[in-house]
Amino acid sequence: MTTFTSTFVEEAVGVLSAINVEDIDKCAEGLAALRGRGGRLFILGVGGSAGHASHAVNDFRKLCGIEAYAPTDNVSELTARVNDEGWETVFEAWLRISRLGADDGLLVFSVGGGDIENQVSVSLVRALELAHERGAAIYGIVGRQGGYTAQVADACVIIPPLFPDRITPHTEGICAVIWHLLVSHPVLAAQPTKWESIS
Repeated sequence: MTTFTSTFVEEAVGVLSAINVEDIDKCAEGLAALRGRGGRLFILGVGGSAGHASHAVNDFRKLCGIEAYAPTDNVSELTARVNDEGWETVFEAWLRISRLGADDGLLVFSVGGGDIENQVSVSLVRALELAHERGAAIYGIVGRQGGYTAQVADACVIIPPLFPDRITPHTEGICAVIWHLLVSHPVLAAQPTKWESIS
């Protein structure tokens, strides 16, 4: 057991060290520009990344002063859309009702980034197509080679798939590290976190 634990920690350190920090800074600068123009940030994720999206919405709103939302936070609307219209268009339809526009942006959390050919996370691809059509900014924190998100993003952090047996846990775990870095970044942080403000 100790060997596995040590290996996992060493892998995580290796993956984190291999990330292109310039991509993180580019995301931070883009998100700061979005805030400056009064745009809204829509954070999209599926599965564990939906949980991350909900947490990140809180952080971007509270710590950075960015109006942020996650479509997956409204389970009633989400499941009604899936039931009535299908999973593929669930985010796209939500964003249309929210009047996604050129001042706004998407932030995608995903292991694969969306892939039409393999029919994985197609709901993300449809949302990104709408964002591209409307001129909204696109950012991502994704794994593997980044999929469709990396192809169309203004800035995208790719978490390198260095350990093929554990791509998902490393991507999802390090995604949380990256978005916490972003909300702490000097160009974005507007409020101190509670314990640091006490100290």
